[in-house]
Amino acid sequence: MDQSLHEFEALQVRLRESGPAMPKRLRQVAEFVLSHAEDFAFATAAEVAEAAHVQPSTLVRFAKSIGFSGFSELQALYRTRLRHGFPDYRQRLATLRGAGGPITMFDGFARAAEVSLTRARASLHPGALENAVTLLARADTVYLLGARRVYPMAAALFYAFSKLDVRAVLIDNSGGMAPEQVNSARSGDALVVVSFSPYAAVTLETARSAKERSVPVVAITDSPFSPLAPLADVWLEIAEADFGAFRSLAATHALAMTLAVATAEARA
Repeated sequence: MDQSLHEFEALQVRLRESGPAMPKRLRQVAEFVLSHAEDFAFATAAEVAEAAHVQPSTLVRFAKSIGFSGFSELQALYRTRLRHGFPDYRQRLATLRGAGGPITMFDGFARAAEVSLTRARASLHPGALENAVTLLARADTVYLLGARRVYPMAAALFYAFSKLDVRAVLIDNSGGMAPEQVNSARSGDALVVVSFSPYAAVTLETARSAKERSVPVVAITDSPFSPLAPLADVWLEIAEADFGAFRSLAATHALAMTLAVATAEARA
């Protein structure tokens, strides 16, 4: 592995271990860096400061506290990491090798789920959630899309909506036809999309297609910098934690079930 990627992985471990003991403002930056690595790599200092709810000067103080000359040097490490991409599954397994037996691994995934749910309680905006439920409750048909690893979340929503007598269509992207599958949607319907960094191209394309057709869009995504945010009528923030680069879906599943049950209740 490239030396810079060794440094990146070591820094991530260090922030997870020492972050909780940092002063409040530095801890906020550490939490943002851990949960929004991609955003941190390419956002401006002002954008990062706003998203982390700190002053720009705090970013410099944070970088120096962990051994960097300033914000730019720290950000450069994250940009280098992104150029190499997210580790493939063999690399992820290599990272976990020697970490302990299955029960240790289960404990790691359980802790990631706990962190994800804690973050979601803090980041999920009540008004945005209520707006999403209102929009879905008014829809004649709810279209659902999640690609790759978040496909199970769209499928779970489809199952729940079906059992709750909410008319829903699961866009499965069969034959790469997701944008065409949403063509039957009308302005009286709604589209729910789920995507996290790195964002699936088919999800973005389908959301754009829906927006062009005046179909309301509810997005579940991980950051204000997500390309889905400007395409959505309502977007809901979920930043999942990971264990060994295997990311949790615990908070996303909790939100999906909330949307399904709350929508059915509102329609009733």
